[in-house]
Amino acid sequence: MHTLPRSVFFHAVNLACRARFPSLLAAWLPDGQRRGQEWVALNPTRSDRHAGSFKINVITGRWADFATGDKGGDPVSLYAYLKGMSQSDAARALSQEWGLR
Repeated sequence: MHTLPRSVFFHAVNLACRARFPSLLAAWLPDGQRRGQEWVALNPTRSDRHAGSFKINVITGRWADFATGDKGGDPVSLYAYLKGMSQSDAARALSQEWGLR
């Protein structure tokens, strides 16, 4: 488990993600591409055939699927959405990947 207060822990993990967000997006959504400040990709959680409705802001981490209404405000919530896990589990998984505590 982590030793930081929950809000500080989530903030630290999100900051670490945003510092390398374009490369994370390329790994998490390899069919996508950067268009200005957005990563545009197919949504792997549904049968999405045309890129354009699933977009992630590479600066802020905000993301949305405009076809379904699914959305979030940071990289941890995106990772949780893509992996089908809770945000707490996603934050722990990402922090373990980078050795954050």
